Amino acid sequence: MIDHKTLNEALIAQQHSQKNITFIEGKHEQHTISYSQLYDHAMMMLYDLQELGLSEGDQLIILQKDNQAFVETFWACVFGGIVPVPIAVGISDEHKGKLFRIFTKLERAHLYTTQEHFERLSHFAENNNLHESLQIVKSKTVFANLMEYHEHRGQAHDASEDETAFIQFSSGSTSEPKGVVLTHKNIMTNLNAIAVGANYNSDDVSLSWMPLTHDMGLLGFHLNMIAVGMSQCLMPTDLFSRRPLLWMEKVSDLKATVTCSPNFGYKHYIKALKGKSPEGLDLSNVRVIYNGAEPISVDLCEQFLSTLKDSGLKHESMFTVYGLAEATLAVAFPKQGEPYRAIYLDRHSLLLGDQVTVVSEEHPDAVGFAIEGPAVKDMQIKITDEENAVLPENSIGLVQIKGPSVTSGYYLADEANKAALTGDGWLNTGDLGFLNEHEELVISGREKDIIFSNGLNYYPHDIEAVALQLPELELGKVVAYGVRQPGSDTDSLMVFVLFRADVKDFIGIVRDVTRHINEQTGLEVEKVIPVKRIPKTTSGKLQRRLLGDAYLQGEYDENLQLIEQLLNEAHEQDTGDLSKTEYRLKSLFEELLEGKTLGVEDNFFETGISSLTLTEFHEKLDAVYPDVVDVTDIFEYQTLAELAKFIDEKMAAS
Repeated sequence: MIDHKTLNEALIAQQHSQKNITFIEGKHEQHTISYSQLYDHAMMMLYDLQELGLSEGDQLIILQKDNQAFVETFWACVFGGIVPVPIAVGISDEHKGKLFRIFTKLERAHLYTTQEHFERLSHFAENNNLHESLQIVKSKTVFANLMEYHEHRGQAHDASEDETAFIQFSSGSTSEPKGVVLTHKNIMTNLNAIAVGANYNSDDVSLSWMPLTHDMGLLGFHLNMIAVGMSQCLMPTDLFSRRPLLWMEKVSDLKATVTCSPNFGYKHYIKALKGKSPEGLDLSNVRVIYNGAEPISVDLCEQFLSTLKDSGLKHESMFTVYGLAEATLAVAFPKQGEPYRAIYLDRHSLLLGDQVTVVSEEHPDAVGFAIEGPAVKDMQIKITDEENAVLPENSIGLVQIKGPSVTSGYYLADEANKAALTGDGWLNTGDLGFLNEHEELVISGREKDIIFSNGLNYYPHDIEAVALQLPELELGKVVAYGVRQPGSDTDSLMVFVLFRADVKDFIGIVRDVTRHINEQTGLEVEKVIPVKRIPKTTSGKLQRRLLGDAYLQGEYDENLQLIEQLLNEAHEQDTGDLSKTEYRLKSLFEELLEGKTLGVEDNFFETGISSLTLTEFHEKLDAVYPDVVDVTDIFEYQTLAELAKFIDEKMAAS
């Protein structure tokens, strides 16, 4: 149990402990500071901040990649009553633009960053007519190079548990980022729930490569360890990106007992092994390895665990959890120490309000979901319909949460608060899921991400999992989304693929993705679109809607026109050489394609046709060639040429 009321109390209690932070910078480069040293460094920095004019109630945006500099600045703010606002350091224009929007939104904003990062902001401002805004930001900027260790200490603020501890800018459109306001009480309540749920003790050692601007990185793998009184190891995220195998090497070397990763991290690690088994690792100390964020990939869990089984990683160490920034962090945990569990459901019973249908893993319509477990300590969960009426167990609905760790609202965002806060302390997470008969939570997707096509519903992560069966695609770099065109009563399936090379080299991916998804799901893929970035929230959740909005706004039109041109050139055929049957089949098919053409050697499924279109095509075929072609024959003979040959041979034989 954690008895501290505030973050201040938590670190002060560790001043004389032997626990510490190890900052990992490479395979052989790392250094350690004690919690006592962290406190001293934070108080030195607080002195500097106060000398520069910052005071209680001010807000300090922390734009800093260096982990040690980040945590020392964060704690300086905490002890000074200054509200820290962590922001991810990114190279894209979206990241830079987001900082300016957040700075403008805050009432008493200041910025802490390096000269290098500020120069990048300056270039962005000059190119985007933000010169006046830049001057305001510059006048309120504290540069990291001005901070030095010295004998002076700042004047500590006596925080209360109801004060704002920090603001976590999380989900939201790029034009209006939302700031989750968290009090000391919110944080300490949730840190205690995590410690209880994961059975933490002072002998545990954590290791994380998650960014400290991420709620899992900051709360789950820094603040929590200090509150419990256990040592921690922090690895830069970009180091993991460059050298993913170093993650488990350091877990082994430093005998870490607790670590974490979202889906893409497990995939990144496995890919780096290149089919080989890891050598020289001892992972027998690991008892908790968190897996959260997007709907958890059951297949990936099994692949990761089996890959590291011979290195001593226990199957029961996989800890499939659910959380979000609005809850501070944790919402639902399974029972620690038991093997994780999955449930397989019929994908056609996953609409809001549906009773789930449990099927076998081998069922053709099975979709696998991890069971995240019951609510953590001091948290309540309910499943509701759109009118906030509570649904019975095993019913798909909106996941709502309530408890002392749940934020009271977003910072100066009335519309967002009206949408999220449903009354009497409950918050709508925007996620869909259900509670089973044991009150265990299963998350099935996002409310706004379900794709409706031909009267059926599909989940993006399910379609993405199908696409990822293609070897040229990677986890986290493929996004499925249903775009509803104005006036349409159904969604058009768009598949966005992270691709930064020449668009001419993308045609093969368009063909493969279109064919494979069509073959496996019967869904018609409207467009396969190359994008230069995949937007995500600070919790690692894909922001699919932003890609859909960009499509509707015409952002990808130029590339799509080029792709269409290249595909048409590839499809051009001389119809004068067609056989009578080929010509007849081509005519029948193109009647259903509304202006599209189909070459006799073109694969049906590469055109992106739906299973409904195939059914209609079969009906037309049956009218012309009664009882000659079964619908399954279309899946075996996948071009007009192959199908025509099959028909001719069968007709001749009869």
